[in-house]
Amino acid sequence: MTEGFDAISEPVARRVTSGLSKIGMVLRSRAWKGAGPAGVTPTQAQALELLRGRPTSLGGLAARLGVSAATASNAVGTLVEKGLVVKEPGANKRSVTLRLTPAGETTADQASEWPGFLSGAVETLDSREQTAMLRSLIKLIRTLQQNGDIPPQRICVTCRFFQPYVHADSANPHHCDYLNEPFGDRHLRLDCAEQADASPEQQQLAWQRFTSAWTA
Repeated sequence: MTEGFDAISEPVARRVTSGLSKIGMVLRSRAWKGAGPAGVTPTQAQALELLRGRPTSLGGLAARLGVSAATASNAVGTLVEKGLVVKEPGANKRSVTLRLTPAGETTADQASEWPGFLSGAVETLDSREQTAMLRSLIKLIRTLQQNGDIPPQRICVTCRFFQPYVHADSANPHHCDYLNEPFGDRHLRLDCAEQADASPEQQQLAWQRFTSAWTA
């Protein structure tokens, strides 16, 4: 009988949220500690990370950061002054493309080292636990994205190349049309450079298949 625990326990969702909040506070603190020695703010460090290997426009960067164009412009202006980012002609005369300089690549590497403590903690989970956590994170991220609480993320489950549960192999049941290869839950990506949004209808159908098979 668990009446005592049932009476004193908060709902599970609230306890999970509390746990995520605690991790978030530590991440913010570590972000300042990691970005500070690199000579940038956490927002600037995040901009450098997003630009690493993926030159983009100011508007694209602002959208991925989840900030206004003005805020992104201020961050980029400082990074340009520090010689970490350069502006190049964009697709048309009115646009520019942002690209990291070699110094920007180095600073991005330095500033991105701070989450290592969290990776170490995640690695204490076995492979099945890590995969289950990844799937759960994807579900949370997709929900937050649909609700407009976070900027669009380049995740597998919203991609037009994603075909869930089309192979009989339980370890690799999904298919990526971009690579034309099967893959498993352990390969699901949270930020894929080749991601291309599927139509809302395609996304809904893929999500229903993905989650219904998982529940089953």
